[in-house]
Order: sequence, then structure tokens, then C-alpha cells
Amino acid sequence: MTTPKIYSNDQKLASSLDHDLLSLQSQFFQHLRQKGRSANTLKNYKTDLQCFNTYLSREKSPLNVLKMDIPQVQLYGDYLQNKYNSDNSRRRRVQALRLFFDFLVQENIVSSNPVRQIPTSPKFLDRPRPTSMVDLKTLWQYLLEEGHSRHPMTKLLARRSQVMILLIYTGALKVSDLAQLKRKQIQLPKNEGDDPRVLLTPSKRDPYTVPLCQAFVPVYEEYCKELDIQQASQDLKFDQLLFNANPYRILSGGLSSRGIEVIFEDWRNRLMVEVTAKSLRQSGILHWLQKKKEDILIKEWMGVAPSYSLKLYKEHIDHHIFDDTFLLELYYHYKKHNYERS
Repeated sequence: MTTPKIYSNDQKLASSLDHDLLSLQSQFFQHLRQKGRSANTLKNYKTDLQCFNTYLSREKSPLNVLKMDIPQVQLYGDYLQNKYNSDNSRRRRVQALRLFFDFLVQENIVSSNPVRQIPTSPKFLDRPRPTSMVDLKTLWQYLLEEGHSRHPMTKLLARRSQVMILLIYTGALKVSDLAQLKRKQIQLPKNEGDDPRVLLTPSKRDPYTVPLCQAFVPVYEEYCKELDIQQASQDLKFDQLLFNANPYRILSGGLSSRGIEVIFEDWRNRLMVEVTAKSLRQSGILHWLQKKKEDILIKEWMGVAPSYSLKLYKEHIDHHIFDDTFLLELYYHYKKHNYERS
């Protein structure tokens, strides 16, 4: 079997390693391809195992992979501890090596997996980096202005974005939640004073609802009105709340996670604001904490386990001030201004 060129930028590194190890890794990658793993997943595994190969090369102590034991794995763990500050980075490298040895056990190449005898690093909880109120207001004003465009698709796209912003900021939805969200999952209030809610149906837990702000009701109703008009004019019908489109027409129902990220990227470049779907969601979570919502409710709305720690959010709660009243105030301001102008 031909040895793969794992280190295209460092041929000496590959040549210094045991070719049996590289051959086994090549077989492992082929196994992953046969299981249908994506090219991006394969690339990540190669990167993570390359770290192990780099370690062996720099230690200058050729390792017989068939005789690898726990002390040797622990030395590699020490190397990762010194090399990476992020627990997530260390955890990924250990998990990749663990899966590689699982493959060797499966193929009867080794009798046991020594990597399974050491714990992975705990999942790293990243420090919240929420979108600021200044940037959120800038984005919201821009979308309200666009929402009164005389161009039908520009108006519809802006109102789609308004709905998306409210779902993320006041409901802390993730982009994966939004991708195939259906209109029937939106629950408008039946009684005065009740909050609108969105029903989420994760695959590994019972469905649950998340409250939204009062501004969501008029924004959502106007969006649905415009969406129905465009669907009828373009002879389209779909159940999803969001849609994929170009500046001239709707292409399909549903909006992929990547599509949502592209929209946020356009806003950052166009408006010079620091906003991502993740940072906006973090702003929403901090807003719940500032409103004194119970931890158990916040965790349920976030879709996380009761054991999830909100410590990092609470440590930053005094660094930011969030509000949702401006959403409705600006909405009616722009609506009135547009009415008077027309």
C-alpha cells in the first residue's frame, strides 16, 4: 500500500515516522470514507491525527503502534496539555486517536484500546461574547428600513430577517433550530398579556416551547402576509417558516444553517457591526438572566441538560445591559414614519 502524503508541507516529518503507522492511518481514513463521512470530517480527523504524528516525530522515539501502552498515551496527553490552551482542542485530539485505535481493535490489529483508559478533557465552555446593544439596534433599524422597501422581494427578505433576529435574540434559537422550522410551530398568544411562543421538537428529547417577546407578533403577522403574497405570485407552497432566495425570487422553503451564517456575514460587512448568530443568542441568554428568569427555565429554553452550568454567563451579566422594549418601539416608529411618508 502506498504511504499517503499526510504532511504536504513537511515531507521530512512523514519520512521520519514509522510507515506502518501511516499505512494504518490511511486504512482508517478509507474506512471513514466507506462509512460516508464527509470530506470536511475526514480533513478534521487527519489534522487531529497529524498532531499525534508530529508528537512522535519530535520525540524522536519511533513507536510500535501494536505495542502502545497507557504510559505512552499519558505522555501524549501531557504534550497536548502543554501545546493547547483550549480544552476542546485537547479533547478533539484524544478522541481522534481513540477512534483510530477503535478501528485497529475492530480489525483485530490490536487487542485493546489504550486510549480508552484515559479521560478526554472536559468540554470547554467558551466565554460569552454577546452582540452589543449598539450593534443590535443598528441592525434592527437597518432591517426595519429595508422592511418598507418598495421592492417586494427586498421587503420580504428584510421581514424574514426581522423574524429570524427575534427568534434568536428573544428565544435563543440556534441556527440548526431555524433551518427547517415550520410555521405551525409558531404559537401566537390567545389571551392578552400572554407571550408568543415557538415549539421546538428535538430528536432526542420531548418537545418544548420557548417564549418570545411581544414585538414578535406584529413582525410575524406582517411577514406571513408578505410571504403568502410572494408564494402565490411565484406559484410556490411550502411549510417552512424561512426560505432560501435570491434578490428576485424565492428558491425553496427552508434556510440552511450555512445560509443563515452567510446572511450574518453580509450584515457584518455592510453595517460594520460585530454580530453572529452565536453572539446574538448569547445576548438573549444574558437578557433572560438580567430579567431574573429561573436557571431551570433558561436551561430548558436553551435545550441543555439541567447539569449545564450558567456560571460563565453569570460572571458576565454585569458587563452588558440588554433590553427588548426598543424592538417594538422602533418597529412602530418606522411603521408610522412610512405611513406618513406614503
